[in-house]
Amino acid sequence: MAANIRPLHDRVIVQRLDEDEQLASGLIIPDSAKEKPQKAKVARVGAGKQQKDGTRLSMEVAEGDIILFGKYSGSEVKIDGEEYLILREDEILAVLS
Repeated sequence: MAANIRPLHDRVIVQRLDEDEQLASGLIIPDSAKEKPQKAKVARVGAGKQQKDGTRLSMEVAEGDIILFGKYSGSEVKIDGEEYLILREDEILAVLS
């Protein structure tokens, strides 16, 4: 990822993780029939949401975390030929361990 990209406030930049293309039965799912995965790896993290008194709330996710997010969450962007998703921290449903 381009080193000069930094998300603002409580936003994170994530890259979707590919789902398996083959079912246990051996059938291969074509790209046109696949849903976009809702699992991603966090690439960059913002500084945190700024409160009215000027302090910042720390982010609960860190770079490298694997997360789950809602189906229609975030904004898709293309940076240096790679596809990424920019999400607000409150759009993240869970961190996988």
